[in-house]
Amino acid sequence: MGMLCAVSFNRYGRLYYLDPGEFRPQVGDRVLVPTDDGPEVAECVWAAQWVGEDTDGFPKLAGLADEEDLRRDELLRKRKAEAKVASKRLIREHGLPMKVVAVDHVLGAEAGGSGRTTIYFTAPHRVDFRALVRDLGATLHCRVELRQLSARDSARVQGGIGSCGRDLCCATFLNDFEPVTIRMAKDQDLPLNPLRISGACGRLMCCLKYEHPLYDGSSTYPTPGQRVETPDGLGKVVSKHPPSETVTVRQLSDGAVKRCSLSEVCGSRRAYEDEGRTEPRLTD
Repeated sequence: MGMLCAVSFNRYGRLYYLDPGEFRPQVGDRVLVPTDDGPEVAECVWAAQWVGEDTDGFPKLAGLADEEDLRRDELLRKRKAEAKVASKRLIREHGLPMKVVAVDHVLGAEAGGSGRTTIYFTAPHRVDFRALVRDLGATLHCRVELRQLSARDSARVQGGIGSCGRDLCCATFLNDFEPVTIRMAKDQDLPLNPLRISGACGRLMCCLKYEHPLYDGSSTYPTPGQRVETPDGLGKVVSKHPPSETVTVRQLSDGAVKRCSLSEVCGSRRAYEDEGRTEPRLTD
């Protein structure tokens, strides 16, 4: 048991959970978060509070931001904006098929130091940007690095709203991209229309993997078109729903469609097997 708080570097961006240690930040406070490039300023969006989980593995808050930290953060944001404008202008001048996604800047040892600028971009193929890097370095007066992002990484950096109406999973809580295959959509009886099962990145939606483990045992379910006995009589299976452990059955007597629990349908099938009989063969 310990205390945790949540911070965000951008408004409505990904949340990062930290151990506040001796500090007690409130919502809206500016705090210092330890990073590979030194402490950076972030906004507290979830005040420190006790949680019932072990917090030993969480990074600790570096402290509360003072006026000097806020001035340094303002300078950092200014350098990022300047780099983004300059990179877009030079890309147009060089006629390169590149799209700037995000810009990161690390200040030098002093607040006015040159530092290092990293520009993240997307492109349909590999791009020769050596001339662009030289012009960017001369314009920004610092060391410049360009890094090409994949479609999924681009969506994570930019963020957005998914087809479910919520923020993209990759931009909020997903840490790693796990393999997603078209087989997962088939197992869940989803439409194989690319527009229906693709995310904002244009790749298969990561959420296809969330419920897929529930379908691993779906081979024990009656298959669509199979005839089974229900409490209301004989019927034909229309579809199966592993998350709710039910199947949709169309009654052969009157054509009515209803949803039955798996225990009812499979219990009837087992009864035939226990008695050594096969399921009745009826004509439609």
